[in-house]
Amino acid sequence: MARMVTAKVWVLKKHFEGFPRTSDFDLKNIELPNLKDGELLLESVFLSVDPYMRPYSRRVMKEGDVMIGTQVARIVDSKNPAFAVGIFVVAKSGWRTHFISDGKDLQPLPSGWPESLPMSLALGTIGMPGLTAYFGLLEVCKMKPGETVLVNAAAGAVGSVVGQLAKIGGCKVVGCAGSDDKVAYLKKIGFDEAFNYKTVTSLDEALRKASPDGYDCFFDNVGGEFASVAINQMKKYGRIAVCGAISQYNDSVPQKGPYVQMPMIFKELRMEGFIVASWNNRWEEGLKALLKWVMEGKLKCHEQVTEGFENMPAAFIGMLKGENLGKAIVKV
Repeated sequence: MARMVTAKVWVLKKHFEGFPRTSDFDLKNIELPNLKDGELLLESVFLSVDPYMRPYSRRVMKEGDVMIGTQVARIVDSKNPAFAVGIFVVAKSGWRTHFISDGKDLQPLPSGWPESLPMSLALGTIGMPGLTAYFGLLEVCKMKPGETVLVNAAAGAVGSVVGQLAKIGGCKVVGCAGSDDKVAYLKKIGFDEAFNYKTVTSLDEALRKASPDGYDCFFDNVGGEFASVAINQMKKYGRIAVCGAISQYNDSVPQKGPYVQMPMIFKELRMEGFIVASWNNRWEEGLKALLKWVMEGKLKCHEQVTEGFENMPAAFIGMLKGENLGKAIVKV
């Protein structure tokens, strides 16, 4: 007789109004059925909390749904010959401790993954956030050696990779972040210039001082007021990759802009929004490159690890408040 497995899951109790609160989540127990042929049982080892979960919760979730998200999981039981017990995979099964899969939605870790490398990096630098930086810089910004690249939220999961990839690509890199510790970290990982946007008297002046000639590429994770100021410091024919707008995700009333048309016209700028899933057919290429740079020591990774599945909402909220340095991860 197979033993019954109880999964813990976090559900969205009610849609977020403004900043998410712990009371918006509910921890539930779900009895999982026995495996059918072709199925496997997985146990989450590391779970990811990411900014996209905030806007997507509104777009793709109903109240009562399990929170969306990815995990590194271990196969604990298998009735599928393609998957052996003990293997680790990346899954998109949301905030759950255990789940059943037919294997179709599972990604193995990139081939050549060394034992010494934490598997949680498959949710960060060598995963979706790393790929976001990779394709956003190479395909959207189309950065070239010798150019100047600006990135905000630069100490986050995506921004920290953007800056380092730009350095590998022979660019000058300017980054900004929201604390002095984060700025020190950016200098340590090779950013040419970095500043704390919360303490500078004028964002405009800080950007001008960091690069008096302006910027060829701007990788925008923040949107809002920062983007409105930065767009005026783009060089002619500059490119802006719009990756995120974390400054706006928790607004209950939409921000009123300055508007982008004038600088875009007179500097003949290109501004393009993108979602990393558009390059699904090239993920293997991207992951291979990221893994290689990590192994060569050219791409440094920092993780903010929260222990305990019960702390997922707190880790998520902390990440939205900018409490993390590098990638925010929950270890079950």
